[in-house]
Amino acid sequence: MLNRRQLLQTLGLTFLGTQLPGFAVSDSTSVIKPQRLKLGDTIGLVSPASSINKADLKYIKFVLNQLGLKVKNSAIVLDEYGYLAGSDINRANDINRMFADPSVQAILATNGGWGSGRILSLLNYNLIQNNPKVLIGYSDITALLLGIYSQTQLITFHGLVGISVWNQFSVEYLQRLFYQREKILFQNSSQIQVETIYPGIATGRLIGGNLSILTALVGTPYLPNLKNTILFVEDIGEDIYRIDRMLTHLKLSGILNQLSGFIFGQCTRCTKGEGNEPSLTLWQVLLDQIKPLEIPAWYGSMIGHIRNKFTLPIGIEVEINAEKGTIQMLESAVQ
Repeated sequence: MLNRRQLLQTLGLTFLGTQLPGFAVSDSTSVIKPQRLKLGDTIGLVSPASSINKADLKYIKFVLNQLGLKVKNSAIVLDEYGYLAGSDINRANDINRMFADPSVQAILATNGGWGSGRILSLLNYNLIQNNPKVLIGYSDITALLLGIYSQTQLITFHGLVGISVWNQFSVEYLQRLFYQREKILFQNSSQIQVETIYPGIATGRLIGGNLSILTALVGTPYLPNLKNTILFVEDIGEDIYRIDRMLTHLKLSGILNQLSGFIFGQCTRCTKGEGNEPSLTLWQVLLDQIKPLEIPAWYGSMIGHIRNKFTLPIGIEVEINAEKGTIQMLESAVQ
């Protein structure tokens, strides 16, 4: 396995050669797209959830510098408050300041963990809407991505966080999205197969993120309208019965029946739990909960807590093929 420095050395050679409240109802004609990125742009670092340490910050700055990007962080990016990266108001203000800062072209969450949902009511959505920028993260950052999209209609991006492994596979998707403005066809590498839950082709706005966090937003103003959308989810470290419980919650809330398509990415370390108690398999749960919807759906897309991952734009129109396991962007995600 390559270590971080070896990955960065390989990555740098290939990447640097390329120019780099209420329920919101949005559609492809009204979304706000951030500006594309270029080499030399400044990335603002924020910690909306759990904290990082000095070594993490050094690593994040190093990897972004290797990619030809400048880095800006606030004085509180290393704050700690229990399991959070500082107080709620400080974390929220940090995000507001990064959106307001004209020297910052994109915003990257340093880490996931827990805490993004606590600051959703403290963000200045008018400011964010008037200063649209690329915002990237995943896991707990799902709350931030969906909350900002629902309140501002700004396209956000489910992808790497600062402490992720920035390998060539993952970074190439960032490059194609943000620098080349491609309408990407997302398709698994040949080593990772998909399993079709229900066949077919569907179109719709792409919405999703971490299943636990998304489910926790049900009933709040920060979950986007999911009618006629393509929903993607992923998770980590959840017992299978908990995945079943969350999907049941989405079903009982009426959300699953509104969808045009469904994608379950990777469920990393999702097991039947301890002991010898009987358990369904994850596949049985998906067949029970998703197949009866009779919408195109599959399991196994390269989304989630894995080394090689897609960066998916939340809020744009896509077409999916459940038998091939593909997501085709129908529009660019940046201006």
